[in-house]
Amino acid sequence: MTIISWIILGLLAGAIAKFLLPGRDPGGLIGTTLIGIAGAFIGGWISARWMDHPITKDFYDGTTWAAAIGGSLVLLIAYRLLFGNSRD
Repeated sequence: MTIISWIILGLLAGAIAKFLLPGRDPGGLIGTTLIGIAGAFIGGWISARWMDHPITKDFYDGTTWAAAIGGSLVLLIAYRLLFGNSRD
């Protein structure tokens, strides 16, 4: 997949992560979107590096999507733990 594909996957993974983990985010829409993109990259890297599942060239691979959504969820939870009260 190209870098543009990973960015699109990250945007979608961030939206899915936000849907799975509703609530108020400290960064708003832009922060959640950037977390989704970073989560897709990190999830894909972890999947390829330590879980012995190489990144495929297919955009519709379920494991790639699961890794991207999982990475987004982890980053979103970490971001909420670190900066959760900044919007109060």
